Amino acid sequence: MSKTAIVLFNLGGPDSQAAVRPFLFNLFNDPAIIRLPGLLRYVLARLISSRRAPKAKDIYALMGGRSPILPETQAQAAALKRSLGSDDYKVLISMRYWHPFSTEAARAAKDWGADRVLLLPLYPQFSTTTTASSLRDWRRAASKVGLNVPTAAIGCYPDEPGFIAAQAALLREALEKIETDPEATEQVRILFSAHGLPRSVVRDGDPYQMQVERSVSAVLRQLNRPDLETQICYQSRVGPLEWIGPSTESEVERGAREGRILVVVPIAFVSEHSETLVELDIEYAELAKQHGAKDYIRVPTVGTQPEFIAGLARMIRHTESYEGQAICGSGARPCGNAWRRCTCQS
Repeated sequence: MSKTAIVLFNLGGPDSQAAVRPFLFNLFNDPAIIRLPGLLRYVLARLISSRRAPKAKDIYALMGGRSPILPETQAQAAALKRSLGSDDYKVLISMRYWHPFSTEAARAAKDWGADRVLLLPLYPQFSTTTTASSLRDWRRAASKVGLNVPTAAIGCYPDEPGFIAAQAALLREALEKIETDPEATEQVRILFSAHGLPRSVVRDGDPYQMQVERSVSAVLRQLNRPDLETQICYQSRVGPLEWIGPSTESEVERGAREGRILVVVPIAFVSEHSETLVELDIEYAELAKQHGAKDYIRVPTVGTQPEFIAGLARMIRHTESYEGQAICGSGARPCGNAWRRCTCQS
């Protein structure tokens, strides 16, 4: 049987305080993030990373001085390898903005003797700023190391059954703890929080916001609780551009002022990192407390939940007949040219 290298894409994060500034530079020097000509983007990335590094170091200090995203992704990779249950698969990790980079993963796949490669972004919802950027970087890296084997990609899976079942189960568990009080249900508001995007990116045709809405709809169908009040919102805004909304910050404050029990679901994150452990767990929790929320509960990311890992394994097995294509993991079918821009609508 052929040897398949599964490459898990994730954002990456600094592994020490010294890595914070170069990590930020890599992030802001990505043309998918700052859409400016190369030299101007380079200069701006140097400026932004220099100015933001001190605050970012304080954030990572709250997590032990480093991002947890690599060990979280390593745990997911190990769980996926166990689920696949065959030595014909090797699960590798490719981070976009810090080690291990795509070049390291591509070289590992080549050294292992991979006959084919399947690229699996740990971004359920496609965006040009995440999935497309990682896929583009992979092509550069594979060419650099001379890895020339059939390659396919899972471009999106916003309502893949395993992902949805895992997220719904975690939300249901949180609600069951709250609803020991019969009056609590009427006070609950669920905030589905996703990383934000500039509105101009969505206007250019990026399907991310639409796919976030698909994920939320699928979770609510699985939960089957029409009595619950819900709101989609977006976090982590930076810069002066207009971003899609409403913002998570404003929704936390609004719900808190109304005396609600706020249940926050990180619908676009599958592993814990600074946006969940600091922004949601510390900053927004404090905001909720300041403005009078009755309670503030953050639902965990799906991480290594068995349903989620089983869903990833199922997508891998279902897409083995596709080569050179980007696949919609939710339905194991081509989803348009996701190497650049996903056009999957259903």
